[in-house]
Amino acid sequence: MTPSFTQLNTIRGLDSGPLCPFAQPYIALLLGQGYQPKTVREHLRLIASLNRWLVHRRRGLRDLDEHVIARFLKRHLRRRKAWCGALPAMHRLLDILRKTGVTPPAKVIPLTPAQRLADQYRQYLLRERGCAEETVENYVRHVDRFLARRLGSERDDLTTLRACEVTEFVQRNARDHNPPQTKQVITALRSFLRYLHYCGCIPKDLSPTVPAVAHWRLTGLPKHLPAEAVRAVLEGCEQTSALGRRNFAILLLLARLGLRAGEVVSLRLEDIDWDHAHLMIRSRKGRGLARLPLPADVGRAIVQYLKEGRPRCGCRNLFVRADAPHAPLSGSAVISGIVMRAIQKAGVAAPHTGAHVFRHSLATTMLGRGASLDEIGQVLRHQDPDTTAIYAKVQLGALRPLALPWPGGDR
Repeated sequence: MTPSFTQLNTIRGLDSGPLCPFAQPYIALLLGQGYQPKTVREHLRLIASLNRWLVHRRRGLRDLDEHVIARFLKRHLRRRKAWCGALPAMHRLLDILRKTGVTPPAKVIPLTPAQRLADQYRQYLLRERGCAEETVENYVRHVDRFLARRLGSERDDLTTLRACEVTEFVQRNARDHNPPQTKQVITALRSFLRYLHYCGCIPKDLSPTVPAVAHWRLTGLPKHLPAEAVRAVLEGCEQTSALGRRNFAILLLLARLGLRAGEVVSLRLEDIDWDHAHLMIRSRKGRGLARLPLPADVGRAIVQYLKEGRPRCGCRNLFVRADAPHAPLSGSAVISGIVMRAIQKAGVAAPHTGAHVFRHSLATTMLGRGASLDEIGQVLRHQDPDTTAIYAKVQLGALRPLALPWPGGDR
């Protein structure tokens, strides 16, 4: 405990009252999450105001819930400049009080039939299908819209669901989304319809009735950067700050090993075998668990981040938030944002600014240096060889002799 918090009575309003015994646990929680002392004192002043407000109104901790806190904040923030951290601070305090049992648990809001069915489908995908959480939330997002339209009418069940209603929903979405987004809707809807038949909610499996989007495999080219552009992006990274060291290590993992954004997010400290220079990759896609060699420059960047960039915290994820609370990165979108900003800073013209552009760039560079498609598939951990076959089209010079003569000659 830092000396500035040893005397809590220096903060007026916390020397007594119902919240006084919980000030120290709250301080310990915030310091463990990496908050600065100045921020902690701001939180304590807010808690002291709540403590005085409870005493003045003769309320106890058993009366405290989200509704009471909302009333307090409405009055408290009206008297002083609004503080964006007030509501999270109160929720954090409420969580401490509920864990100790002095405050009743949160009231459970009854779910609607559509919400209950969507939650059952979510648990099915997680527990029985083993899907990644991001995939599940993406599916459920489309299913929620379908259920809101179907169960929001006067009919309260799905036993009379017809194929024409499914087709109408897809057609309506296709007008507002591009083909790749519509494909996501279709995939989620087919999965959900199979689940409905599996659990007996509908008498027939309607998944075959979902219309398909016109799409031909391997028709496009992988969006990649040339090796010089990748080098320019990496050389343009700032490495003097903690945030810069973290982002540089992330970009190197993407560029040298072709990791997916989700794989970078899920990396843990124990996944690095420093003695044998190996990196354990845990993924729900491709070949799942894999062991990859740790290149020397990637290892040096990670060491620099661990020594001079990573904040001290109890989180076991390799990469954590630079600002408090020092929690794991929220998802793949954070990695894609890092890539986009690095490409823009380097002034590189890129066909795509997501994290996957480095994965495509690694594959095309390997192909240009003579690597076979099998070797590329092993590095990228592709389960299906056809997934790697798209990179064969990048070598246009090698494919040109295979093209048939154009009818009519050279005119």
